[in-house]
Amino acid sequence: MTKQHQDVVRKIVLESLMRKVEADHYPSPTMLDYIESLLTEDDLPDYVALLADRVEQDQYPSIPMLQRLLRLAA
Repeated sequence: MTKQHQDVVRKIVLESLMRKVEADHYPSPTMLDYIESLLTEDDLPDYVALLADRVEQDQYPSIPMLQRLLRLAA
């Protein structure tokens, strides 16, 4: 598979997983780990915004979600 094809597949999988996380009230840590393994620097702002929205929606956001956001911000 060429690099260009790999990039297309990576983007399709990433977008699919991010839509799933957006729809799930409690996304699995495994799914978030998969997303993070696929991220490029260009994808990072969209992912951080997705997580930040999730935190804002929860009255009591999960500590692991906050830790994940802080790790990404470091």
